[in-house]
Amino acid sequence: MTVSSTAFTARGMTRPAWFKQGLMATLAVALMGASLSAEARSVETAYGELDIEGTPQRVVTLYEGALDVAVASQVTPLGAVTTRGGDGVASYIQSQVPDIKIIGTPREFNLEAIVALKPDLILAPPGLDKTQYQLMSRLAPTIVPSASALSQQGWKEQSRVYAEALGETAEAELETRLAAIDAHAARLKAEMTTPQTASLVRRMPGGLMAMSDQLFATGLIAASGYELVGGDLVKPGRPHSDPLSDENMARIDAQTIFLATMDDSSDAAVEALAAEPAFQRLETADRDSLVGVNGQLWTSASGPLAAEALLKDIDRARDDG
Repeated sequence: MTVSSTAFTARGMTRPAWFKQGLMATLAVALMGASLSAEARSVETAYGELDIEGTPQRVVTLYEGALDVAVASQVTPLGAVTTRGGDGVASYIQSQVPDIKIIGTPREFNLEAIVALKPDLILAPPGLDKTQYQLMSRLAPTIVPSASALSQQGWKEQSRVYAEALGETAEAELETRLAAIDAHAARLKAEMTTPQTASLVRRMPGGLMAMSDQLFATGLIAASGYELVGGDLVKPGRPHSDPLSDENMARIDAQTIFLATMDDSSDAAVEALAAEPAFQRLETADRDSLVGVNGQLWTSASGPLAAEALLKDIDRARDDG
């Protein structure tokens, strides 16, 4: 990982004035190197309309969903942040960007590394604060989608904003992929001849986490025909997950329990959970109900490529069931 001692934290600037002045000079030089062609369009962002000219050639992504949209649009970003819990991009997309530069983590960006890439477009995460936005904007047009409350369809809205910034070809490609994703989920739903329940949990070092029913992954599980259970364990206004105690284990009891881990330990996690007394007391689930999945894809990623990969996982889970 290349995050340096001159990192720019997600919570705001912590460096002295001399550092800011030097940084501004660096940004100004970088601005002179930016190049865009004549085509112009206006993109609605969290900080108002932003005019984009031409087709960006030097794209930097600061959000996993933005990287996904860019790659799906046949755009290879120069730099990206790591996936949560990893030291590179998520494994499901890694082979498509083998030479990408790591320029930070989801919570901390290395601004010097971004400057060095001389981007002509920065795709930033929803919720990027104004101080960071203003600094990034001195380097290149910076796209920040509006940060809405958690919702199953929010990733589509964000993807459309990124695609619009990338140009008409990207917009058309995204809409084609979204239509195929909807069709795939609808087919899975139609093939479910009897109602089935499902839940999504993630194993972390501190224990199990119940995942909200308003996420990218839980939205796709629901679209595939499952009745979600356990999502109500995450209270409104809370982050996307909450610790799952043994006492609440019964509330994730389902015919299929998708168990995510942030590394390749999902098989071991399945066996460990199956052996826990609290799990063995469940009425519906048993060992065969547990499906180990990659948390980098299921609980951190978003975007059309991630959706396609996740639906394939559901396909395989049904074939194996």
